[in-house]
Formats: sequence, C-alpha cells, structure tokens
Amino acid sequence: CRAAGELIAAVAAEVGAEAVGGPATAAIPPACAAIAVPAGADLVAFFVRGERKEHGLQRWVEGPVRPGLRCLVVEDTVTSGGSTATAIGRIREEGLEVAAVVAVVDRLAGGGEKIEAAAEAPYRALVTIDEIYPDRPDRG
Repeated sequence: CRAAGELIAAVAAEVGAEAVGGPATAAIPPACAAIAVPAGADLVAFFVRGERKEHGLQRWVEGPVRPGLRCLVVEDTVTSGGSTATAIGRIREEGLEVAAVVAVVDRLAGGGEKIEAAAEAPYRALVTIDEIYPDRPDRG
C-alpha cells in the first residue's frame, strides 16, 4: 500500500494535482495511500458518490475540494472504465480540473481508453494484468 501511495503521490506532483480521488469504493484506498506518504502531505483526498445523498448538502463529490482545484483521479482496478468515466463527469460538474488519471491495475479490457477520452487528460496504470498474471488461463 505504501509503494502504491508513493507512486500515486509522485504522479500527483508530476501533473501539479492538489487533490486525489475518484469513485468511492475504488478510489478511497489509493487516495488514502497517497496522502499518507510524505510526498503526499500537501494533497487532499476526495471521493465521488455512486448516488447523491437525499439529505445534507446532497453533493456528488465529498471532501475538502473547491471549484478550480486540480486533481488526480485514482482507481484501484480498471476493467470497462465506466465507473471512472462517470466519476470524471461528476468531478467536472463540481468545477474540478482533471489533470490525469491513474489506476493501480489495468485489466486491459478497454477501460483505459474510455477513461482517457472522458478525462481529456493522460491515463496510466501502475501495473497491468499481463504483468501480474502473465500465464492466466483466459490469455490465448
């Protein structure tokens, strides 16, 4: 977790991001890992709800963020990219700027391309399924 946090914090610094976050379930661990390492000390974390709350502020994006803030969208595992692309739309609706998107693992199922198109910003994965499991049975 620490190694992923260091890598994510380094990407955030590289792209000038002030915040890290993304879809609630998938982004909380990598975002927390990034803000927990020394290199991420100046970052803030946020998450994008899957559903808007019926009470309170009824926000899609939760965390100490404000319009104009430059952010790095993070995701634990990318398959189709749908949830991340939806979160990127919500992030933009809140006035945040998407600097880049990082996935911890890309399953190489086309999601990376979908995310990059939605983000209109660079996408990269820390590792791919081919690197983790090169001899998996579904590979021909």
